[in-house]
Amino acid sequence: MMGAPHPALSSQERAPTLQPARHPDRPFAETRVLTHDMGARRLVSVEQLGQLLRPGDLLVLNDAGTLPASLIGRVRGAFVELRLAGTSRQAGFASFPSRWRAVAFGPGTWRDDTDHRPPPPPLHPGDRIELGAGFAARVLRVRSRLVEVDFGCEGDALARRLYAAARPVQYRHLRRALRISEVQTGYAGRPWSVEMPSTGRPLRLSLLGALRAEGVQTAWLTHAAGLSATGLASLDAALPLDERYDIPEATLAAVDRTRAVGGRVVAVGTTVVRALEAFGITGQARGWATRRIEPTTPLRVADALLTGVHSPGESHWELLGAFMPGAQLSALHADAVRSGLLAHEFGDLLLVRRQGS
Repeated sequence: MMGAPHPALSSQERAPTLQPARHPDRPFAETRVLTHDMGARRLVSVEQLGQLLRPGDLLVLNDAGTLPASLIGRVRGAFVELRLAGTSRQAGFASFPSRWRAVAFGPGTWRDDTDHRPPPPPLHPGDRIELGAGFAARVLRVRSRLVEVDFGCEGDALARRLYAAARPVQYRHLRRALRISEVQTGYAGRPWSVEMPSTGRPLRLSLLGALRAEGVQTAWLTHAAGLSATGLASLDAALPLDERYDIPEATLAAVDRTRAVGGRVVAVGTTVVRALEAFGITGQARGWATRRIEPTTPLRVADALLTGVHSPGESHWELLGAFMPGAQLSALHADAVRSGLLAHEFGDLLLVRRQGS
């Protein structure tokens, strides 16, 4: 999952840009990992990730499955697309509650730039968005393009309707449309995410097994990865929205053991950082990640981050700054550009560390 451009940054600050990975069927082994360690540059295949880690390190991965989160409907005869943005705070932690947050778009297709999609038709509380075959969403609240809706059913009944009527959120830079199976990691479980926690995609179970054989431990949590873009600059500036997370006791125990032996806690993806740091602040193993992590944010749990190749100007760039000073991070990004690393959901990876880690 990549971040939307941050509207507060100029086009000069956003350059140079990286080319996106355009092929959903890009082989996992083609993924590369770039890091700068004590001033030394290292670029390896993801299959050689163990060369960048140490025995005693702990990889923490997001095992959330990805939902078909794009729904096409009509309200008063006008076209509207709903992209689910996560469950309502009032809905608790069930996978398929009836109440959801969503971002609404006007006419267009996935080939259109999200930032240039027209707004949806005027929506008001009480409106019924028809989604086909008797499936509908009732509008509860409206805040610009961000709406809260109730599908009128939950659990298995809602799951069946969503998987029949919706499709995964699509990305215009890809050569073809994505199938739901292509937006899952190899260890996906509860279907909480509306976009794929994409850093973990190339980390297949065979690779994780090989890392464990080398002394690198693994643990899981579930974090509901949200939308990366909304088509509205003011709403993009608020990303990421509040997202629910659930950290098993076994994972918290693994973090404690890692600390005890001097290992590093390596978050796989920005969603894992948000979940771990939410726990570090609140002490709650299950809750909502609400705080935006910025360069001045003190990190309490995560020592390092394996992440997609983000660029200055994207919403995730500030989070990377919590791990690495700005000048070093800019040098790493420039190196990624020179090395031809690919960005976005099927692209390459960066490993960033806190100083001293």
